[in-house]
Amino acid sequence: MLAEIVTVTELNRLARSALEREFPLLWVAGEVSNLTRAPSGHVYFTLKDAGAQVRCAMFRSRAQTLPWQLENGQQVEARALVTIYEARGDFQLNVENLRRAGLGRLYEAFLRLKEKLATEGLFAEARKRPLPRFPRRIGVITSPRAAALRDVLVTLKRRAPNVPVIVYPTLVQGTDAAGQVAEALRTAGERDECDLLLVVRGGGSLEDLWAFNEEIVARAIVASPIPVIAGVGHETDITIADLAADRRAATPTAAAEIASAGWFDAADEMTRLAAGLRAAMRARIENRMQRVDLLARQLVHPAARLARSRQRLDHLATRLAAAGDRLAARRRQRLTTLRLRLAQARPNLELRRTKLERLSASLTALNPRAALARGYVLVRDPAGQLVRSHRQLTAGMALSLRFADGGAEALVSKIIPD
Repeated sequence: MLAEIVTVTELNRLARSALEREFPLLWVAGEVSNLTRAPSGHVYFTLKDAGAQVRCAMFRSRAQTLPWQLENGQQVEARALVTIYEARGDFQLNVENLRRAGLGRLYEAFLRLKEKLATEGLFAEARKRPLPRFPRRIGVITSPRAAALRDVLVTLKRRAPNVPVIVYPTLVQGTDAAGQVAEALRTAGERDECDLLLVVRGGGSLEDLWAFNEEIVARAIVASPIPVIAGVGHETDITIADLAADRRAATPTAAAEIASAGWFDAADEMTRLAAGLRAAMRARIENRMQRVDLLARQLVHPAARLARSRQRLDHLATRLAAAGDRLAARRRQRLTTLRLRLAQARPNLELRRTKLERLSASLTALNPRAALARGYVLVRDPAGQLVRSHRQLTAGMALSLRFADGGAEALVSKIIPD
């Protein structure tokens, strides 16, 4: 139960909650009026029909994604949330998406055909044919007055100027366009002049591109004996023709870039290889030129070579003579040194003889036999020790006496000290 008294804020909040619960997101059709674009980027307008109108708000994040320009008087279909702007108590729609009136039916037809052809396998990757890397001739199926044809021709001339282009003219918009596109595909296949086909058209609304959403075009693409690239509309546009083609391009220009990729890459590779070859040849030539310069500097006239050899021989002879002189000087100096050393080492025989005689005389004088000859006697105790003092003697001790010409034994009868 609600309280007996509520504030305006509470009332508006309750009403907003009730509306948002009761009404899920839904599509509402009407005419745009009172369109206002706020500095914030939000868009405000009124959606009306013959009997009523409702305020609408489309916030910036949604308005920025709208692929076409919203204007007063346009018939549109708005996918919106029913709500109340609480601050003013205004009943309004918060618009999530907008499309031109009638596009809903076209989109539903697109989805039905897409599902049907997909079930048959027309979009299967396994069915699609590889594109020739180097097409010898490219066919373009489009309107001769279309800007898309100019974009394709400019791109092909820039990227593959050696490849001829054949244009198969056709309408690309209107009730007869689908039949003409299909017929152009059949004609190109029968004439067998090209090994790659481009089906292209510039951007536009869903109605503008509808010829490429027709079943007849999809089946003609699949039946074509020549691989097909479809470049219809802008990058965000997807058509049945794109799905059926062997390769989809985001734009007509992109279709021409895909078709010429092999030739363009080959030309780029050739340019790169040619630049590399030129650089290698230039480096090799410069290396050889440097080698020639080096050999030229090393190349000497025989007369000059002989003169240098004579000069070198003279120089070596001078060095040899100088070396001989130095060797002879060193040998002479060494001989002098050896002579001095020999002279210093040679004994003085006369001096040595005098010294020898003096030593001989001294030795003779010191000879014990000489002393004995002069009347001295060697006295030894019983142990054979020389007796040098009367203190070594005792009475009755047997002594051995040695004379110059013999010996004797004696007994000590009395010791007489000095």
